[in-house]
Order: sequence, then C-alpha cells, then structure tokens
Amino acid sequence: MNRTLFRGVTAGLMAGALLTAGTVATAAIADGAAKSPSGSPPLVAQSAARELAPHTPSRPVPAAARPHPRAASRSHVRRPLVGSPRTIAHALVLQRGWSEAQFSCLDRLWTRESDWQVTAHNPSGAYGIPQALPASKMALMGSDWRTNPITQIRWGLYYIADAYGTPCAALEHSYAYNYY
Repeated sequence: MNRTLFRGVTAGLMAGALLTAGTVATAAIADGAAKSPSGSPPLVAQSAARELAPHTPSRPVPAAARPHPRAASRSHVRRPLVGSPRTIAHALVLQRGWSEAQFSCLDRLWTRESDWQVTAHNPSGAYGIPQALPASKMALMGSDWRTNPITQIRWGLYYIADAYGTPCAALEHSYAYNYY
C-alpha cells in the first residue's frame, strides 16, 4: 500500500477520533463541571485525555509473518479477436453477459441492416456493420472505424446497450419502425 495514502488515511482517522473525543470531553465538562470535586477536572475529561495518549509504536512484524507480495500472473494471455465479424460479435456479446438468444437477435438485426459488411452504406449516410448515422460516431471506439469490424461491432454493441438495453429490443424496434 502506498505509504503516503496510508499516512493520510491514518491521519484522517486520528483527526476524526480527536474531534469525536474532544466533543465528548467538552460536553462532559459542560455537563459535569458542577458535579466534580472543586479544583479537579471532571472524571470524563480525565478518561478522554488517557484515551488520546500519544501512539506508541508496536513491535515490528517479523519478515516471516508479512504477507507475500502478489506478483502479476503471466499465465493468462488475452487472445486477439479474430475471425469473421459474426464470430467476433458473438464473442463480444457473450463477454457483455448477454445470452445466445441476444446474439441471435443481433445477427438478424445486422444481417437486415448491413449483411455484416464493414463498408456497407446507404443513401441516408448510415455506414458499417451497425449502420451508424452519422458514421463518424463510431470514432468513439477508434480512429479505424471505417475499416475495422471490431471497432464497428464494439460501437454497435455500446449503442444498442445504451439506446435499447438489448439486441432483441433493438430488433423489435427495427421491425416496428424500419430503423434502430
């Protein structure tokens, strides 16, 4: 853990404890000043002062008892997305936590829109696999949006999740209004 962060957290916790104890002691002094013996501070104030004694460092932890630092694992290697746009989309749909049924809806939707062609365009200006309009919106996912199916698919899934929630809802909208 970062020592500066640890010191800041510790200082913050101590400041909170001091403020709380000070408030309790002040209230106790105000409430109990009349009840304390003459010339001596109230008992509550004395106990609060004992609780706020300076911190004495504890004995150091032996090296054998310290937790072993965790090293980054190199055993997991992320495989690149390769294959047809459908294969890539299938992997990304499942990665999002959507079901096979959602992929089936996505497949029907994008077959209907672009037939899964990266350079598909229509007279309205919609472009790519997801038929983004304007097409430049796909630049959100990468500058290679004109030619990279992964960039287009990522943007399309983002758009569907944001606008409709699921591919099946987007497909239903497409059936009803002839666009999504």
